[in-house]
Amino acid sequence: ATRTKSADVERADSGIGQMPARRWRNRASETLSSLQAWEAHRPCTDCGERDLPVETDVQNCNQRRADLCEKCHKRRTERKESVLEFVNTEASYGEDLRIIKEEFYLPMQAAGLLSQEQLQGIFSNIQELIDLNENFLEILQEEIDQAFDQGDDDLMTVCIGEIFLEFVNMLPAFQTYCLQQSSSVNMLNALEKEKELLRIFLNVSQNDNTALRRMNLRSFLMAPLQRVTKYPLLLSRIIKATTEYHPDHGSLREAKSRIESHLEHINMKTKQEGNTWTLRSFRQDSKKKREVINIEMRETALKTVGWLREETRFVMEGPLQLAQPPDGQWVKKGSKTLKFQNMQVLLLVNMKRVSESSLESAEPGPVKDAVLVLIRDKNNGKFHLLREPLRLSNCIVSTDPDCDDTFELIEIRREAFVFRDSDRARTHHWFRQIRRYSRELGSWKKRRNALPNIMISTPHTRP
Repeated sequence: ATRTKSADVERADSGIGQMPARRWRNRASETLSSLQAWEAHRPCTDCGERDLPVETDVQNCNQRRADLCEKCHKRRTERKESVLEFVNTEASYGEDLRIIKEEFYLPMQAAGLLSQEQLQGIFSNIQELIDLNENFLEILQEEIDQAFDQGDDDLMTVCIGEIFLEFVNMLPAFQTYCLQQSSSVNMLNALEKEKELLRIFLNVSQNDNTALRRMNLRSFLMAPLQRVTKYPLLLSRIIKATTEYHPDHGSLREAKSRIESHLEHINMKTKQEGNTWTLRSFRQDSKKKREVINIEMRETALKTVGWLREETRFVMEGPLQLAQPPDGQWVKKGSKTLKFQNMQVLLLVNMKRVSESSLESAEPGPVKDAVLVLIRDKNNGKFHLLREPLRLSNCIVSTDPDCDDTFELIEIRREAFVFRDSDRARTHHWFRQIRRYSRELGSWKKRRNALPNIMISTPHTRP
């Protein structure tokens, strides 16, 4: 028999033999099955669980949200509904405010039914609430439209908590309105009995004006009170439907805490003024009690300095111990020789607004002024100032290595103060913040690195 050359042999197999080829095909089949199984039970993108239902129908599988488990799919639906409810009810509230102005305030003003002082007494700061609502609603609606434009049908990119915190300055406007509500209603009742034309106008408006939905003026005047008490409930629904891994989860909780603290503060104010009515109350915890105290201190500080609220930034606030040394030799003797008293201290900075937009105004602008407000601990239910605010443009802040648990603030040609916190690290933080703004304000301190000028004659300057 002739021997066939190896080059003339035509291989009919894959070249790796029948047994290895069979094993490779089996392994490839197993891998494909594993991939298909993982695809059917891959983890949910929201919670990470692997409880996705297995879909046998290909069409149903394509229609189903394959990256979400049933629980998370339901949660996203609930969150979307809660977000839309928040925005839609804000729009309805804004419509009620518009009715108050256009169907009551302006016609009464044009007809001369009431004087400007009487109108102000009844309608309070309704125009401020209208402006805040329009700006707030505009940002909310822009976020909703942008989410839909980007294909986010579940509105997962809409962060209601962050937006609410950007507009947190609207809460004092609600407070002003709520505190005047009782006197507003009493004035309206008295004027309605006294002025027949006013009584006729209100009756005709309620019965014949279809825009009023057969509601009277008193019902519409309650709209801001109802809205401010509904914010915590709406935020709670969004929080419940928002996973803790969502970037807005922390902001939602903070927003809810802030509004509840303001409601408690309003209730406290109404009791102090002798009113019997209160807003919806909430269970107070220690954090909310501290926030109520902080709100009251901020109001006292703002009233003292006379700055606009939107231009004011509260950098730091909290308890500090304060002492006034009789001379500049206390460092050699040590801080133990000083007599400290407990004090509430607020560091306020007046920032120039960079834009009229409510959101953009939160961006830091040039520092116009900075003060340190010293408030005595609460006595007889009220806060009292220790003295007029310390303007950091006229102060020098320094520390000494021998007394690193304190820092000194010298008011040029006047007084010297020594501060400390119970926590040494927080004392250093207070010092750094106060020194920062002291250096920014005053050209001579920039040149001398905020050290005492040798030409300044003050008995408290250290040798």
